[in-house]
Amino acid sequence: MRPQPLITVSDVEASSRWYQRLLGCRSAHGGSAYDQLVHHGELVMQLHSFEVEHHHGRIADPDDKPYGNGVLLWFEVDDFDAVMERAAEMNVTIVMPKHRNPPASEGDGGPNHWECWMRDPDGYTVVVASPYGTADGSWKPPANIWG
Repeated sequence: MRPQPLITVSDVEASSRWYQRLLGCRSAHGGSAYDQLVHHGELVMQLHSFEVEHHHGRIADPDDKPYGNGVLLWFEVDDFDAVMERAAEMNVTIVMPKHRNPPASEGDGGPNHWECWMRDPDGYTVVVASPYGTADGSWKPPANIWG
């Protein structure tokens, strides 16, 4: 099984550029109605216009805000520091700055990784996290991580 999240957005092309820049992924479909974003050939997420109905009808009501209330778009990234640099260059709105999960005061249990919570252009909460075990600085990606 592979998750293939789809979110509705006000401007597919602008959101696609935002996610591509932040996450280092690329568009595999393109267009103003719908886009697929991929990373190393794997589908990461889908973007769909609020305004386009296609055969399935409208997916969401653009007037029903906040968008994604209670949903976190969570991405584990191997290049966490680079993503943080791109987020700063993009002036991304930060909800919760870079922090260790769990906090150092709680010991070494839990994921022991770095997280940062931010907002995308439509107000969805996006979390980027380093892989489990990386907050102590000893983790290194396997040499063949991309096969």
